[in-house]
Amino acid sequence: MTLGPIELFLIGVALAAAGGELFVRGTVGLAERSGIPPALIAVTVAAFATSSPELVVAIDSARAGVPQIALGNALGANVVNLALVFGLVLLIAPTKLTRASLRRDLPAALALPAATALFSATGVLSRVAALGLATVFVVWLALTVREMAAHAGGAPPRPRRGGGLWRWVLVALAGVAMLWAAGDAIVAGASMLAERHGWDPFVVGATLVALGTTTPELATMIVSRLKGHDEVGAGTLLGSCMFNGGLIIPVAALITPIPTDLGEVAIPLGAGVVSILVLLSVRGPVAGRTHGALLVGCYLVYFALLAAGR
Repeated sequence: MTLGPIELFLIGVALAAAGGELFVRGTVGLAERSGIPPALIAVTVAAFATSSPELVVAIDSARAGVPQIALGNALGANVVNLALVFGLVLLIAPTKLTRASLRRDLPAALALPAATALFSATGVLSRVAALGLATVFVVWLALTVREMAAHAGGAPPRPRRGGGLWRWVLVALAGVAMLWAAGDAIVAGASMLAERHGWDPFVVGATLVALGTTTPELATMIVSRLKGHDEVGAGTLLGSCMFNGGLIIPVAALITPIPTDLGEVAIPLGAGVVSILVLLSVRGPVAGRTHGALLVGCYLVYFALLAAGR
């Protein structure tokens, strides 16, 4: 029995959700065994873990000769994270924001889209452009880790998660295996859909694939919100966006330079910047349903613009 593109895509999404959950659980378990503060886990380890489906899709699509899917997926995933996922969570219940982290992340969060737009204007994201984006990411990551480590220096030790070290290693490796299988299925299904219906690979990546690969972020945000760890959920989303723009896109471009259309790329870049500005407009430590409605509205406009363009 030969699976069709829809079946492949749905299997990939299911594997991404399950694999992302296992990878997040394993990597965070390993980090907690080392006594790393939860905020640092959120913006680094958990953010990378929840971005792992996008990384797998980036590698697979670049190797398959359709790196536009990787670019669309990474940029679209940022819009899904900041606008749709965060917006839906805020519509359910108000969420605390750490304004210090927003101010710290703002320069890099705006520098990456600006640099991506500048490089896209040349018609291709080259390997040189990939190194430029990666440099911004490395500088942000180093400053973030240094700042959080300094703040955590005088903090009391946290109780460590139970279980032996190898238990969390095996959980993380099981998640990686499922994520690689998910990446193969999602790229295969998305590529078949794009070819069969004449869809633009970038638009497919920015919509269908982005919705599929952001399931770990959605799960992390909901679980952290239910458990009262708002800083973990928000930090994971912001950190995931930095990984998408500064690590995943460069990885794909280093494998295969990505042809770009600035008019097309500007839509997710603009929607991501608008989402950040909505979060920065919050007065006080808590974002509420009004901001949630604005973020969801931003995503709907973004989706409509992409659909209208292709």
